[in-house]
Amino acid sequence: MAGYQQRLKQFQEILDADVINLKSLKSLSFSSGCPHEKGYRSLCWKIFLNYLPRERAQWPKVLQKQRKLYQQYMEEIIILPGKKMKSQASASGELGDHPLNPNPDSEWRETFHDNEMLVQIDKDCRRLCPDLSFFQQATEYPCEELVNASSNVENLRKRVEHCVLQSETVSKNRLGITFNAVSRKRTQSDEYAVLPDGKEAHWEVVERILFLYAKLNPGLGYVQGMNEILGPIYYTFATDPDQGYRESAEADSFFCFTCLMGEIRDFFIKTLDDAPCGIGSKMNQLMAMVQKYDRPLWQRLEDQELRPQFFAFRWITLLLSQEFQLPEVLRIWDSLFADKDRFDFLIYVCCAMLVSIRHELLRGDFPNNMKLVQRMGSTIDLQQVLTKARELSSG
Repeated sequence: MAGYQQRLKQFQEILDADVINLKSLKSLSFSSGCPHEKGYRSLCWKIFLNYLPRERAQWPKVLQKQRKLYQQYMEEIIILPGKKMKSQASASGELGDHPLNPNPDSEWRETFHDNEMLVQIDKDCRRLCPDLSFFQQATEYPCEELVNASSNVENLRKRVEHCVLQSETVSKNRLGITFNAVSRKRTQSDEYAVLPDGKEAHWEVVERILFLYAKLNPGLGYVQGMNEILGPIYYTFATDPDQGYRESAEADSFFCFTCLMGEIRDFFIKTLDDAPCGIGSKMNQLMAMVQKYDRPLWQRLEDQELRPQFFAFRWITLLLSQEFQLPEVLRIWDSLFADKDRFDFLIYVCCAMLVSIRHELLRGDFPNNMKLVQRMGSTIDLQQVLTKARELSSG
């Protein structure tokens, strides 16, 4: 206990300085993680993701500017179009733009495309961290203009309710994420029913952030799995002990997510899978590392043709967010964000995960080994894995 209190004191001294000693903060966070107490993890992540500068005196100005900018995005991309859609719906008999307008500049064409994307975001966000009740709970700070029952805005919730999902299938995408699609309108009896009017669940806030990001980044748009990247960031900011930071968790999460995606977005672009910056290169790097540190294990994987595409694709692309429970994911990300070589440590963690179950893999057949590597979180000790990964990275 005394050691933990001493660590809290170290974080306090670094974060209270006029100019943050980034090297010391990263070293401390990398080795032992960031405490949630006093909002230290929330602050550290904002600094590591280049949202907050090292100079504390600049923080109020930066935060005010970015939060104002986010409100502007909200107004232009969600609120104003929502007002227009509701107005058009109430005056559907008028001449002008309409759903069957063949004009390529018709606003309805963009609306249909947006709705198709929004339905996918909605499905993904509704099932975010299903073992944790947090995302199904109501946020303290809903967007009043969007949840007010008397508002003249059609919010994202209403848009999704008006959309018809396309097919009734169970499938997996390229990240290995299982998803369902149902050919009916969503009702209140669905598995993840929305909260009453006037309230907004945390997953709905995540949905809005992702929709804004996709609209502002049309070259990438929304790709399944982004919800798993945003979820831990939003959770960390929305549970900050500081009320001011909790109140602005949505805006802060948007910009930190945008900064993070700026570094890993190539993983989400299928055409770059085999490029030096793509996911294929990272998977090759992982297998070369396994070969270097544990050749018998590497040979076993080769002999069984247990390719990294079967497991490491998801590990790397989603930063291990689907392999562990949320508290463990937060601890892993403390080290990943503090990594001086920026996510190189992720490959060492993945290698350490395989090494940690080498005995089971060496004696298991292909079906059992496949199950093992695809469900790692419940079979390994995370602290031992991180210790082993640090050993590998320093060797």
